[in-house]
Amino acid sequence: MSEQVPQARTTTVRAALEAALVAAPEAGLTARELSAAVGISEKDVAEHLVHLQKSLQASGGRLEVLPAECLACGFVFRDRKRFTRPGACPQCRATRVDPPAFRAAR
Repeated sequence: MSEQVPQARTTTVRAALEAALVAAPEAGLTARELSAAVGISEKDVAEHLVHLQKSLQASGGRLEVLPAECLACGFVFRDRKRFTRPGACPQCRATRVDPPAFRAAR
């Protein structure tokens, strides 16, 4: 078995996330895409986004959240405050939910 050695990081995780979010396309990036771009687990992305949102606000920027959407009925999770993917739709109870996407604006 070959053991994978992680690449040396030249910036902090949050700085790398911010750079990825600033360069994000109009449709934004999902937690999965951010985890692949930065090299952290998908579960850790939401926690870092909470802190990054505060830093962006302090520096005059903002974290834009493109809400999750139910693929079965089209319900949009507009009022959701958490950055994680919802488990099920409150309207139709379907579990096929498109995850939220994020981008940063300075």
